[in-house]
Order: sequence, then C-alpha cells, then structure tokens
Amino acid sequence: MPLSLYLIRHGIAQERSDRIADRERCLTDEGRKKTRQVAKKLFDLGLRLDLIQTSPLIRAKQTADIFESSGFDCPIEISYDLAPEGSFDLWLQWFLEWRKLGKTSLGLVGHEPDLSSWAEFLMWGQVQGALVLKKAGAIGLSVPDVEHPVGNSLMFFLIPPKLLI
Repeated sequence: MPLSLYLIRHGIAQERSDRIADRERCLTDEGRKKTRQVAKKLFDLGLRLDLIQTSPLIRAKQTADIFESSGFDCPIEISYDLAPEGSFDLWLQWFLEWRKLGKTSLGLVGHEPDLSSWAEFLMWGQVQGALVLKKAGAIGLSVPDVEHPVGNSLMFFLIPPKLLI
C-alpha cells in the first residue's frame, strides 16, 4: 500500500539579519496566522498524520507545533536531515525502515529549496527545479511500497497557502 508523504514548508519567518542566527529566526505573527489557517484547513479536509518530522530550526519547529495544536494528534520528531542542505540519502534510509512499521502517512516540515528537490527526486529520480513550494504550502506524494521509491512516487497535490485560506 502506498504511503502518503506531505512535505510542508515552514510559515513566514523573520527576515534574515546579521543580528539573528538563521536557525533562530521565528515565525512572524502573519506566518503563525497563515500556518494555523493552512493546518486547520488540511485537517478539516481529512488529512491525518502518523508522525511529523521537522527540521531543528525554530521556524520549522513552530510550524510543526501549529500543526499539532490544529488537531494533528501525532508525535513530532526532530530530523537533522530536514535542516537546510540536510541529507536526503540518510533520511531515505530512515524512511524505508520506518515504513516497515505499517504507517500510512508522514508529514515533513522543512525548507526550500530542499523540500521541492526531495519531491522531484522521489517523483522523477532527479532534481529538475520545476517545483516551487510557497511558505506554509504543501506537496502531497504517494510513495509506493517498493524497495526503491526514488523515481517511482506520484504527486497528488501541490498547494500554495492562498488556496487554503
């Protein structure tokens, strides 16, 4: 049975600055509001998750926490592979083992351009730079239950937040 994988970009965060480390940038008030609206709408549409993995950066963790507080009653786990320029190969090793537990739905909260690149790699086996994931947007992939899902997954949605709020 295929697994539903949701790649979710963090919400709108503080601007880059010399005064604050990138990993410490928080969601803005607007970012929290939009992310909350997106999470609630996805929950209302019937999306359920067995686990949320999030980048360790503050803005991603805050996004994951908003999903949890919007009805997604599932564990949240930090994955350093989801940090900017994290390791897709290491994450894929983890994923192939985790999938053996019989789970059906996984959410990943992270950053661009990594999430779009991961989606393209899972679908096409290579990064083409064709997908753009907006802040608080989501990509839904159906990942087949095969030994090598790279190049064999199907996208069933690419949703910018403006379509959900």
